[in-house]
Amino acid sequence: MLEVLDVWQNSNVVCFDVDSTVCIDEGIDEFAEFCGAGKVVAEWTARAMNGSVPFEDALAARLSLINPSLSQLQDFLKRPPRLSPGIDLLVKKLKDKKKDVYLVSGGFRQMINPVASILGIPLENIFANQMLFGSNGEFAGFDKNEPTSRSGGKPTAVQQIKKVGVGTTGDVVVYFKTSF
Repeated sequence: MLEVLDVWQNSNVVCFDVDSTVCIDEGIDEFAEFCGAGKVVAEWTARAMNGSVPFEDALAARLSLINPSLSQLQDFLKRPPRLSPGIDLLVKKLKDKKKDVYLVSGGFRQMINPVASILGIPLENIFANQMLFGSNGEFAGFDKNEPTSRSGGKPTAVQQIKKVGVGTTGDVVVYFKTSF
């Protein structure tokens, strides 16, 4: 336990996952439920999380099942995100200690931007996927160039954060899939 505390205290950058960590819910499952495809999408999420299906395949399948329109996404985003208890205080304490906080997620920027705003995390400190929509608001897929759009994407994003030399010294702390 002391080693963990030492890492937290001596790091300049802390990276959090979002779904089921910073937020209580799995964002894509909540969005699917909102759009009427909750049960079948939740099954795909479970497969992706247990590693039986490559993440990029599960992401594409879930989005195809939801087939959201831009207006559905905008309506969904009117609901406030459900933050995990204590995350706002933890992020505030980290920022008070001059630590950079990043959100690294297989979820979607459109859903994570409001979370970052509430927590005071700059939008440029988000590594996440982007849903794409056509000129008429029809679903057009997702940005496959995002590192988080494929298996192994979160470690790749953390490596990108390390490469740009965020902070001055210290390690990047990755804190995935834990409740507060």
